[in-house]
Amino acid sequence: MKKFLAALLATLAATAMLLPHSASAQTAPVEGKQYKLLAKPQSTPPGKIEVIEFFWYGCVHCNAFAPTMKAWAARQKADVVVKRIPVAFGPEYMPHNKIYYTLDVMKKLDVMHEKVFHAIFVDRKEMLDPNEIADVMAKNGLDRKQFLDTFNSFPVVTSAQRAPGLVDAYGIQGTPSVVIQGKYLTSPSIAGGAAQATQTMDWLIDQIRKGKK
Repeated sequence: MKKFLAALLATLAATAMLLPHSASAQTAPVEGKQYKLLAKPQSTPPGKIEVIEFFWYGCVHCNAFAPTMKAWAARQKADVVVKRIPVAFGPEYMPHNKIYYTLDVMKKLDVMHEKVFHAIFVDRKEMLDPNEIADVMAKNGLDRKQFLDTFNSFPVVTSAQRAPGLVDAYGIQGTPSVVIQGKYLTSPSIAGGAAQATQTMDWLIDQIRKGKK
């Protein structure tokens, strides 16, 4: 009996040691399922792992993903650079691009990014008319004139008009989409949900650090 119990305990211990590895192998993201390879890889900053979120302020899925993406970005190490590129699905939505770059220039993105989504999806504002946009910004404590002056400035207009070319270069078909290291594309819709998307992002970054990607 003692020999049997010893053998049983040894078997259980061995099984326990194998479980994490097996679970990891089973849940590792798969190319073509949880992520895709870009048709045309893009260059990235040397010495860094670049993560770009492509989003549209008018996208309900981007609105839902924003808190998750913010929390994910906040816990990244120094070697990860997280960026955003706004997507305008048609020239009529170019004001949404300009909102993003205006807030970026004013260094107000941390405060206002999710509030823009709130204005669109909760307050039901289109955020396409500059005066309506400026009213929302003023309501949230920004200087109305400064916002409009920045909104119409050359750097903001140039960045907003340049964004569609970047969207095309990366082959972005929908939002939100996340590109890692200029090669790998994932999203909540591809990975199967917001949590699965960030898990895939974590896994890809880990593989890049290990030199496996």
